[in-house]
Amino acid sequence: MNWLIETILEPSMVQTVIIISLVASIGLVLGRIKIFGVSLGITFVFFTGILAGHLNIPINKDIIDFAQNFGLVIFVYTLGLQVGPGFFSSFKKGGMQMNMLAMGVVSVGMLLMMLFYFVADVSLPNMVGILSGAVTNTPALGAAQQALVHLGMADDKAISDMGTACAVTYPLGVVGVILAIVFLRKFLDNSADSEVKVKKDTTTYIGEFQVCNPAIYDKRICDVMHLTNRHFIISRIWSDGKVSIPTSETKLQPKDHLLIISIKSDVENIKVLFGEQEKVDWNKEDIDWNRIDNSQLVSRRIIVTRDKVNGIKLGTLRLRNLYGINITRVNRAGIDLLASPNLTLQMGDKLTVVGEAASINNVGDILGNEIKRLKEPNLVAVFLGILLGMLLGALPIPIPGMSLPIRLGIAGGPIIVGILMGAFGPRFHLTTYTTQSANLMVRQLGIVTYLAGLGISSGSHFFETVFRTEGLLWIGIGFLLTLIPILIVGVLAMKLLKIDYANCIGMLCGSMANPIALNYANTTVEGDEPSVTYATVYPLSMFVRVISAQLIIMLFM
Repeated sequence: MNWLIETILEPSMVQTVIIISLVASIGLVLGRIKIFGVSLGITFVFFTGILAGHLNIPINKDIIDFAQNFGLVIFVYTLGLQVGPGFFSSFKKGGMQMNMLAMGVVSVGMLLMMLFYFVADVSLPNMVGILSGAVTNTPALGAAQQALVHLGMADDKAISDMGTACAVTYPLGVVGVILAIVFLRKFLDNSADSEVKVKKDTTTYIGEFQVCNPAIYDKRICDVMHLTNRHFIISRIWSDGKVSIPTSETKLQPKDHLLIISIKSDVENIKVLFGEQEKVDWNKEDIDWNRIDNSQLVSRRIIVTRDKVNGIKLGTLRLRNLYGINITRVNRAGIDLLASPNLTLQMGDKLTVVGEAASINNVGDILGNEIKRLKEPNLVAVFLGILLGMLLGALPIPIPGMSLPIRLGIAGGPIIVGILMGAFGPRFHLTTYTTQSANLMVRQLGIVTYLAGLGISSGSHFFETVFRTEGLLWIGIGFLLTLIPILIVGVLAMKLLKIDYANCIGMLCGSMANPIALNYANTTVEGDEPSVTYATVYPLSMFVRVISAQLIIMLFM
């Protein structure tokens, strides 16, 4: 047994890996426990690490620092890759308003933090740690710690105290958002009192419609499409008992039956346009489309795997005109998208194609349709992105009036490069695609490793800090930093801007990067609006919090 005791207690690379793995395993298991329906998930790894650090087991500091920082780099870079494709599009239409409100939450929190810094006896690094815990954003803490290191003002105690400040305020950071949601629902949400609640259901919907509107008789489909601002796709047309794939020049005749793909909330408008909807459920998963069509037409799913197609707009391929096929839907990461001409194709997109078998085979050759390629991740893009991210993070950026240049650091650089590669990589035929499960696994591995290392590094003085007056002050300030910005922006959004409760709470959870509160928010509404709005504001909120945390350290120290 001596070998086992020596392996666990004597500092070495092996011991460090064992301790991190043990902390991660215990934390992940405990994270599944729910209290009043709320669980901390992978965040429990952080607190398990704190407990391990409190035991003061000797451990190699250089190795634990490397594991912690490399985990952070992997997490923020793969996070950037994930949110990159939708980062810039999130500013369009209603997304701009939601993102501006989310920036309001971030800004109010930072202003309050600076106010507390000037009136309370708390150092700026510790105040940034308090804010990171209050907004449940450990990557921001990592960025701030790295900024302190770059300035040459960090010792072991300063870094540890920042982590401790984050840890003591983190639990109430989760609870505070949930309490704010309860307040907004009880006092400002009037939807429960109204008999009718109008929602825009963006779920993809397939319906059969009969042409009974004399105003569109003998008109071309391209002309009919201009009569409405709703976007839909006519997948098939039954005329005189024969099924065919329509083109923009196809003329509609009385009693023609059309199979139309749209979003669910547009069904009534489409019904008014064409005249009548048939009572047939075309949304069942077990429909045999090949039997419904005929011996000439088949329906097949084709996967985009060819590099040359990656980043190309669907309309520029002119597949319908060249091959007489119809692309009815595009499935991306489990979400069905309407196959509009302006839709930019990405590696891994699954296209539902209807047409003759020979034509579909030709389209498959153009798009790739080689499933094996998706099983082989493009690691070149991953490591090249991390390389560029680290170089960008180390780049000194001179600021007028500052004696030292600022650096984006190991958190800011990789997340910016990840977002840019995820958003624009396909346009330059750079394959950044990874399957959803692969991206999630790498992200989770990175953040769990980071949280375990952070907890171990911060745990030695955790309990003595919590039970001191200083610790209670940190907890109180952190709770105010959580609650006040959410309530101010939440009331403003619902009372003055008349934003509905579901979208408001999704925006608030996204601005705080708080998936735990989002899980609770989803239980208070029927639809998925909170999750959609959360995804809309999350990328920008995460980016701004990571960058601003280190900028505050650099500018004010």
